[in-house]
Amino acid sequence: MGSPKGGTGKTTTAMLLTVALLKRGHRVGSIDLDGRQATLSQYLAYRDVLAGEGQPALERPRHHRIRPALRHSRDLDQEEERLRLEVALEDLADCDFIVIDTPGHDGHLARLACRVADRLVTPLNDSLLDLAVLARIEPRKRLVHGPSDYSRMIWEENDRRVADGRRPIDWIALRNRMGHVVSRNTGVVSRLLEQLAERLGFRLAEGLGERVIYRELFLQGLTPLDLPGRGADRTGSAARREVERLVQIVEDPPPAAARDPGGAEVGRRAPH
Repeated sequence: MGSPKGGTGKTTTAMLLTVALLKRGHRVGSIDLDGRQATLSQYLAYRDVLAGEGQPALERPRHHRIRPALRHSRDLDQEEERLRLEVALEDLADCDFIVIDTPGHDGHLARLACRVADRLVTPLNDSLLDLAVLARIEPRKRLVHGPSDYSRMIWEENDRRVADGRRPIDWIALRNRMGHVVSRNTGVVSRLLEQLAERLGFRLAEGLGERVIYRELFLQGLTPLDLPGRGADRTGSAARREVERLVQIVEDPPPAAARDPGGAEVGRRAPH
């Protein structure tokens, strides 16, 4: 899960995805790189408590929390962070999936996560404001002027992968909090995202709605998939469908024709 902006639903997406993959029988590891807030680690701690109180059937991933290194020079700190992530990945190497939650800013750990990710999910609130995560938008005419610093970072890290002989990142922009009522702004956002998907090389997917049930279950370490009894009510059923759609997007293999981020041939930088 990667985005330089907070409040887009990265951690909610990460925890729902982790539990959904576990429930499908996959071996799942999780890594929390948001060393300051550590919200994913808090959620899993709540889940551990509940499991210890007599609900051992609650599936849990093998989890690592990686804090930023802050005691040395910049180069030494970055090397220590790289080693910490490398150790975590080695420990989780036998997992089918590793879900990584990143901080809401462009730091060294976020770049490392992007570099190792086979699939990058960037949650976005469905608004013009959040389009700045992906590109520079001309506010009056609402035209794309160029990629954002975050998109450039993804290109750079993808180039590193390709140079190492690995396949390009499968980049997914996840549209969270989509409104039920179509407005003029909704149409503009959809048009711009379709243009950006073509230019930047990501694919679009419908994400999570603004649902109270996600917040209510967080402090219990639960997800809608843990509550089959609530799946019958309207809110629970809708939430379960969203989570199941999300896990299918990630579980399925990437399209055979998936392009290099930047819309260019593998290993080549696209025009800006």
